[in-house]
Amino acid sequence: MSSSDESIPYSRLVALADQLLNECDEDVDQLVKKFEELDPAVRNDLLSTDLFNAYQVFYYHFREHPDELIKERMELEPASVLVYGLKIEEVELLELYFVISNGNPIIVVSNGDKAVATFSGMTAFNDGMEYISNPEYNV
Repeated sequence: MSSSDESIPYSRLVALADQLLNECDEDVDQLVKKFEELDPAVRNDLLSTDLFNAYQVFYYHFREHPDELIKERMELEPASVLVYGLKIEEVELLELYFVISNGNPIIVVSNGDKAVATFSGMTAFNDGMEYISNPEYNV
């Protein structure tokens, strides 16, 4: 499928996801390499479905291995929830969310009522973790 606006049949996405997962055998580094070889339209569709979990999408975008608890939280959620945001960490009064907005990964820090900081780019996760871990922000 090309990068056009055509919808990719779900059956094709399922078959492709199965193939990728079989070839990679739970290795997220290998999965990232396979994602990078895909047409961007196909990749974006795959990364927003229930066929992959939030951790696999997180690792694709940030190439970071978070601590085990954060990883487990993301492994239990389908990638499709990321358009709404997934709370992945909480430190005192601040919450860290992983969000995919218009295909772009974002880390949002919330105080429970509103976003107080937003980070993007390859360092977004580390920047967000530093922000919520800094006692001066936890007021």
